[in-house]
Amino acid sequence: MAMGNKYGSHRVIEPKGLLPQAAQRIDNKMEIYDNEILIDVTALNIDSASFHQLWDEAEADEEALKAKILEIVNKRGKMQNPVTGSGGMLMGSVAEIGPALADRDLAVGDRIATLVSLSLTPLKIEEITAVHPEIERVEIKGQAVLFESGIYARLPDDMSENLALAALDVCGAPAQTAHIVKPNDSVLILGAGGKSGLLCAYEAMRRVGPCGKVVGMSRNDRPQSTLVDNNLVDEFFIADARNPVEVMDKALACNDGKEYDVCINVVNIEGSEMSSILPVRTGGLVYFFSMATSFTRAALGAEGIGKDLTMMVGNGYSKNHAEITLDILRQSEALRRIFEENYL
Repeated sequence: MAMGNKYGSHRVIEPKGLLPQAAQRIDNKMEIYDNEILIDVTALNIDSASFHQLWDEAEADEEALKAKILEIVNKRGKMQNPVTGSGGMLMGSVAEIGPALADRDLAVGDRIATLVSLSLTPLKIEEITAVHPEIERVEIKGQAVLFESGIYARLPDDMSENLALAALDVCGAPAQTAHIVKPNDSVLILGAGGKSGLLCAYEAMRRVGPCGKVVGMSRNDRPQSTLVDNNLVDEFFIADARNPVEVMDKALACNDGKEYDVCINVVNIEGSEMSSILPVRTGGLVYFFSMATSFTRAALGAEGIGKDLTMMVGNGYSKNHAEITLDILRQSEALRRIFEENYL
């Protein structure tokens, strides 16, 4: 074996000099370097924006979707949607640990979920055995490589693996929500009915306290009873996230005409940047967790309406994000039940 670069640059085929996420093609040979971990993969959770783009392109045909995923992985050496640029995460068993990582608290056979994007993870798929479009997951037979810098979570014993994977897939969002939402804040969540939206709503309600307010938005009324009846939001409205004027008018009506302190964007479609920016006050904060976000549209859009506010890119990593998110499911029986009913 030989030592590789801790960030995986030794796996980059083209263009040379880039890191794996930005590269067009990486080496997905499954012979590991001294400082890599080999994983036998059982499932991929595809990033929501990526899955929906691929599903629409495949015209909701499972075999066409499988073929597209295999085409991407065979061409790029990783699962990175060429349209959205995003990937997802995986679940599997540790097959081999490089000798340079022997001091890790990890053993061959351990079940883990990776907490780094599939858009940078060397992946080889032997077969896609099942597709679950309702939860954006595919089951596979394959292998992947985790770099020395790669982070992971050992799957817990007190909940099912599929439940843990569903939550860990978006664990950066509720953890960042815990950091940015303060007591008495007013918080708007766009896409509140999805996995990340539900977790962010729960965490936001905890943080704002009795004098704050959390308002959720979705494109239809399906999540309304779930959110309202389980006290995950104070109010809810339906709107098209691509229509910023509609979103602003309805959002302000839910907040006594006042602009919000924080907006959290977890939608999975393009064109929602201004719907996040318009309802937020000067000096407020917009957190873009959605991988469909355009930095150009957000930056120029805020400039165009003269809004001086902070905009955060949805970094999927936040300190202790896996532990924070799994603890939410342990704390909230209602949220755990919702996830078990909808995402397993």
